[in-house]
Amino acid sequence: MSDFNQLKELEHTTYPTYEGHDLGLTYTPAGSMFKVWAPTAKQVHVAMYDNAGLYDQEGNVQDHSGGREFPMSRDERGVWSVELEGDWNKYYYMYRLEWADRTLHYAADPYATAVSANGQRTAIVDLAQTHPDGWKEDAGPTLVRATDAIIYELHVRDFSMGTHFNTGEKDLSAAQGRFTAFTYTGLKDTAGNSIGLDHLLELGITHVHLLPVADFHTVNDFAEQGKEYNWGYDPQHYNVPEGSYSSNPADPEARIRELKLLVQSLHTAGIGVIMDVVYNHTFSVEKGPFDPVVPGYYYRTDEHGQLSNGSGVGNEVASERPMVRKYIKDSLRYWAEEYHIDGFRFDLMGLIDTPTVEQLTQELRSEVRPDLLIYGEPWTGGESPQPLLTLKGTQRDKGFAVFNDNYRSAIKGDSDGTASGFATGAWDQEELVLKGVFGAIHDFTAQPSETVNYVTAHDNLNLWDKILTVRHLRERCGFPQWEQGQPQDGRAAEQAVAEADPYREVNEHDLLENETVRKSLLANGMVLTSQGIPFIHAGDELLRSKYGNHNSYRSVDVVNAIRWENKARFRPVFDYYQGLIALRHSHPAFRMDHRELVEQHMEVLHSSGHVVAFALRHHANGDAWNHIVVIYNGSDTEQTILLPAESDRWHVVVDAHGAGNEIRYEVAGHRVTVSRWSMMVLYDQEEPAQPSFLTGQDQTNELAENGLEGSDEGTDQEIAGHYEEAALYRTIELIYERADRQYSGWNVWVWGTGCRDGHVELSELDDGRAVARIQVAPHVRRIGYIIRLNQWDAKDIEADRYIDVDLNRSVMQVLIHSGREEYLLLVNDNRAG
Repeated sequence: MSDFNQLKELEHTTYPTYEGHDLGLTYTPAGSMFKVWAPTAKQVHVAMYDNAGLYDQEGNVQDHSGGREFPMSRDERGVWSVELEGDWNKYYYMYRLEWADRTLHYAADPYATAVSANGQRTAIVDLAQTHPDGWKEDAGPTLVRATDAIIYELHVRDFSMGTHFNTGEKDLSAAQGRFTAFTYTGLKDTAGNSIGLDHLLELGITHVHLLPVADFHTVNDFAEQGKEYNWGYDPQHYNVPEGSYSSNPADPEARIRELKLLVQSLHTAGIGVIMDVVYNHTFSVEKGPFDPVVPGYYYRTDEHGQLSNGSGVGNEVASERPMVRKYIKDSLRYWAEEYHIDGFRFDLMGLIDTPTVEQLTQELRSEVRPDLLIYGEPWTGGESPQPLLTLKGTQRDKGFAVFNDNYRSAIKGDSDGTASGFATGAWDQEELVLKGVFGAIHDFTAQPSETVNYVTAHDNLNLWDKILTVRHLRERCGFPQWEQGQPQDGRAAEQAVAEADPYREVNEHDLLENETVRKSLLANGMVLTSQGIPFIHAGDELLRSKYGNHNSYRSVDVVNAIRWENKARFRPVFDYYQGLIALRHSHPAFRMDHRELVEQHMEVLHSSGHVVAFALRHHANGDAWNHIVVIYNGSDTEQTILLPAESDRWHVVVDAHGAGNEIRYEVAGHRVTVSRWSMMVLYDQEEPAQPSFLTGQDQTNELAENGLEGSDEGTDQEIAGHYEEAALYRTIELIYERADRQYSGWNVWVWGTGCRDGHVELSELDDGRAVARIQVAPHVRRIGYIIRLNQWDAKDIEADRYIDVDLNRSVMQVLIHSGREEYLLLVNDNRAG
C-alpha cells in the first residue's frame, strides 16, 4: 500500500463508528426519529416536504429548497439525529448537509426504505401498511441443506413481456414487466400449457433468483413501457424496490407492497426468492447514496488517490471499512426481515472483502434465518487494491458458496466464442468435468455445498446461442452482429429478430434427435446430476435464444423476453428438464453436502474418450436406490460402457429421449450403450428410503395429511406408530474437557450427521466440562467434527476427527480431552429399541 493510501486509511480509521441498528428513519404515528451517520459534516438539517418535488424532462428533481428544515444534533459517534412529533406518514424528506468550507447540499437518506419516482426524495412510509393480507404467516421453503436448492435465474421484466403472456381471458397488459405479473395463477397458452408462475411450479425449481430488484439508476421510472431496459446492476437506493417494476412509481408504497406480493406469491407456490445484490459499486459517486453524506469514505482509492476500478465501471465500494461493512450487513438484514427474502446472490463478490462476507453469513444465519442461501461471483471486473478479495477458495468452511466457472468452462467452453467444452465437442475435458461432478472438493471447496454449478447465466451468450456459435450456425440462423444492444447493420432490433430464426436447423417432429438440443440437455443435465448447488438460466427449458446477443442488458424486450409459445413448440425439452429436476428432488444421492459423504459414496467408473461415468454407491446420503450410475457421453458416436459388477440388472431412468424417476427400460448384464451427445442414469435395486428428520411443524403437517391430527382415530398409539422410524434418530453428547476450564468462544463444527450440520454450541456443565448435543440420522454410521474457537480463530486439534456411531444406543456420550486425538465412549443406559 502506498504512503498516500496508508494515510487515507489511517484517516478513515479515526472516524467514529456506530453500532446501533436504527440509522435512517424510525417511524411511528406519534413521531419520527431521523438518524444519519455523517461524522465530517459541520451541520445537518432534515428538510421535510409534503410532495415529491418538481421534475424536469429527464425525470429528476433539481431543487430541494423550500422544505421545512429542522436542525439535528450530533453525538460522539458521528450520528446526527432529531425526533419530530406527529404523524409524518406520506411526507418526503432530505438531509441538508453543511461542510467546513461552508458548502452545502441536499442528500437522500442512504438508509432510505422508500423513495419518490426515480429516487429523488426519501419518502416516509408506514411499512406495516404495505403488508399484503396474510403477510405475518408468509414464509419461504425451508432447506435442510443448501444442496437441496435448485436455482432459476430470472429477470423481472423478461418473465412477462413476451406477447404470449397476455393471451388469456384476463387483460394482463398492466401487469406485464411488473412485480405483479408474478401474482397471477392459472395462466395457459393456447395449447393448454401452464405459463408464468404455474410454469415455475410445474418445472419444479426450488428458488427463483431475481436479477436486481433494488432501486437502480439506469431506467427512468416515467419512461414509456418498453422504451428502456436494464438488468439493474447500477444501484442507487439499496433498500428500496425498483420503481419501474411498480404499477405506480410515483406512489412510494406501491413498489413495496407489490414486491411483497411477488414474494408471497412465490412462497405460496413453495418457491423461495433469492435477491441479486450489488454492493461492490454504485452507478455514480457524486450522485450516489454515500458520497453526498460522507465524502470519500465509502470508496476505495488506488496508490495515486484516484478511485480504484475493480468493478470495471468506475468505482468500488470499500467494504472493509467498519461503517461500509455495517451498511451492507444492515441492508441484507432489512431485506431478509422486511421482505422475507430467502437468499442473496452477490454481484462481483470478489470485491467484497472476505471478512465481511464471512461475518454477514454468520450473523444472518445465526440471528435471522439459519438456512439463508448466500453465494456470489468469486471474481472482479478489474484490478483492486483490496488484498482480501473473495475469490474461489476463500469460501472454504465459511458457510457461503461461489459460482464454479471452472466447471462452467469444462462443460461449454468459453462464454462468447467458438471454443468448446465437454458437452459442446471438446476432447480431454474429463478430468475437469469430474472435479465439477464431485462438488469441486478436489478443486477449491471444502464441501460441495460451497459450489454453485451452472453453464450459463444472464451474462454472455445463453446456452442455445452458445451451442449455435460453437457449431458455426449463427449466420445460417440469421443472427445480426450486436453493438450497444442494437444490430450493427442499422436495422431495428425488432426487424432483425423477425428476420432471424434460431431454430432453423431443428426438426420439431424429431426434436430430441437434434444435435443442438441434445448438447443443451447434456450440459444442464450435468449440472443437475452433479454434487453442489445447481443453477439454470431462465428459459433454457424452452430453448431460449437472445439471437446471438451476448450482453443484452440494454436490448429491448423482443430480444430478452421469455417466449412462452416455445413451451408448446418444444414440450419434450421442458419435460426432460422437469424429469431431471424431479430426479434430483427425489434422490438425496445427488445432493450430498459434505466432503466425507462424497468421498465415501462416489466412485469414478470411466474417464476417457469423451465419456465420463461415475457411481453413487450404497444408498448414498440415505438414498432409496442402492447403486446409481451416471454416464455423460459428449462424443458424436454412441458409446458402450461397463457397469459395476455387483449387479446384473439395471433400471434406466434417464437417456437421450427422456428423464425422470420412472423406469424407462431395463438393462441385463454389465454393459450399456449410451447415445451420442447424451446422458444416462441407471440404478440397480430400490429399498425403502431412510426416514427424513421431521421438525415439529413437519410432523404437524404430516399428521394432518394422514388424517391423524385433531381426529378421534389419531390415538397416541397410532401417532407413535406413524413416527416409529423417526424415533430412531440418535443423539451424541460430545463432552469436552479443558485443563484450564475456559470454554468461552469454543464450539463444535460437525458434518455427516444427516440432520443439521455445521455450528453447534457448547453448554458448560457444573463439573468443569462442556457438552454439545448432536442429532444423528438413523442411517449415519460416522460423523466428523472439529472443536474450534469462535469462527476458526483456532482448533483444538488441527486434523478432522470422527466419531463412530453406536447403533445400540439412542444417546451416546463421548468424552473429548483437549489436545488428545482419541475420544472415550462413556457407558450409559440409553439403549435403542
